[in-house]
Amino acid sequence: MSDRLRYTKSYSRVENKKTFMSTISAPSFLKPYLNDSFNLKQHLQGFVQIDAETLEMKLANAQTQLTQLGKEDFDWEQATTFYRDRVGELYLFELGAWHLGSSDYIEDTLRLIADHAQGVVLDFGGGIGTHTIAAALCPQVEQVIYCDINPVSRDFVRYRSEQLGLDKKIIIAQEIPPNKSFDTIVSFDVLEHLPNPSQQVLQFHQILQPEGKIILNWCFFKGFKQEHPFHIDDPEVVNAFFKTIQSNFLEVFHPYFITARCYRKWV
Repeated sequence: MSDRLRYTKSYSRVENKKTFMSTISAPSFLKPYLNDSFNLKQHLQGFVQIDAETLEMKLANAQTQLTQLGKEDFDWEQATTFYRDRVGELYLFELGAWHLGSSDYIEDTLRLIADHAQGVVLDFGGGIGTHTIAAALCPQVEQVIYCDINPVSRDFVRYRSEQLGLDKKIIIAQEIPPNKSFDTIVSFDVLEHLPNPSQQVLQFHQILQPEGKIILNWCFFKGFKQEHPFHIDDPEVVNAFFKTIQSNFLEVFHPYFITARCYRKWV
């Protein structure tokens, strides 16, 4: 196949995706994300107390700085300590840059949440809170438990929920509350950061209601240039993960061209 033909077919697929997705309008309650990512830049400035120019600089440099920190300090035996104590506010800017620079992808993950989230929702490893906010805006959702071990992230999402008037619907937690079950569990860009993602999936299965759904994505890849040194890519761990999820959950089809998957509990 010639390079030109290969390019033409690839371009055609991209254009078809754009045409297809443009026919799917976002729910009205997600419109604030389409406008400004739920005021993300404004929230970052207000929370960290920096001006717009400094914010842009931090967003531009965050990925490189986090990669360097990971190469210098990350150790799987101390992974919890790394994410809890070392990444600090740097993670806010790295995640912020990723969400702002990948708005089409993030938008489709929010559509997926709008389609399937209901009742009591757990956002496990919720980061900067984009998916927590989207879930809280869903009329069919009663409560969202945002869970993250990074204290800076927790404080930031608490700040965001207050700014958006969602603090009554969003509960901030360091760990999954004991003896609590959930109708929906979402976890984006988290499983690859865990030494044993299979164990986490089994916990999700245990705390999910019989008719509940989970919405997940993962990237078991350190990057072509090792830019993600804290992603697990051990073949045995990855194989065990896929066996675990396939034996405990049934995939629910969705029409979005994204890596995120929706599953219902297999009981």
